[in-house]
Amino acid sequence: MTVTSRIDEIRGRALPLRGDDIDTDRIIPARYLRSTSFEGLDAHVFEDDRRSASGLHPFANPAFAGARVLVVNRNFGCGSSREHAPQALYRWGIRALVGQSFSEIFQGNATMIGLPCLAADPKVIETIMQMVEARPETVVTLGVSTLAVSADDQVFGATLGPAIREALLSGAWDPTTLLLDRYEDVQRVAERLPYLKGFAGNEERRVGGQFGVKPC
Repeated sequence: MTVTSRIDEIRGRALPLRGDDIDTDRIIPARYLRSTSFEGLDAHVFEDDRRSASGLHPFANPAFAGARVLVVNRNFGCGSSREHAPQALYRWGIRALVGQSFSEIFQGNATMIGLPCLAADPKVIETIMQMVEARPETVVTLGVSTLAVSADDQVFGATLGPAIREALLSGAWDPTTLLLDRYEDVQRVAERLPYLKGFAGNEERRVGGQFGVKPC
C-alpha cells in the first residue's frame, strides 16, 4: 500500500513568536474564512497583529523570512477549531512547531496536513527563543523519532503524543490520501450500505406512501 510520505526530521531556521494563548483568530482573522480554498492564506497570517505592531511583529521581520520552524509558548492555537490556522502557517512556509503546549484541536488539524507540533519545557523554549532572536541564522532541527530539538550544538528533549508520532513516522497522517489509496475498498463498502445505494429504487417505493409505506 502506498501512503503519504513519512515525516521525521525537520530542519531549518526558526521564527520565535512570544506570548501565551495565541488563538486561531490571531493566526488567521475570521474574515478570511469565507474563501472556498486555502490558497492565499499565507499573505494574511497574523495580519491584524502585524498591522498593530507597526512592522515589529516577527512575521514581518525580514530576518525571519523563510523560517521553517515556529517557536511558541503556552496553549498555542487555542480558540476556534478553524483548520485555516495551520493551513495558513504551512502555506507561509512553516513545516514544524515547537512550543510549551498546543491546543488539542489545533494540533490535530496541524497533524492532518503533516505539520508536527512538539512540546518542550518552558526553559527549553525560552533558551531556543533567545538563541534565535540573537542569531536569526540559527538552524533548529526537530526529530519526531528521536523526540529531540537541537539548536546549534545544543540538544533538548521534547514530547509528542504516541498516536500522532506513529502517524507521522508511518506516513499515515493524511486519512484522505489513505482512503484514495484504497478507493476500491471504500467503493465496495459504499455499495453495501443501504443509505448510499439504490436512490432511484427508494424513490419508486415512495409512490403511494412516504418512505415506501403503502396506504391501507
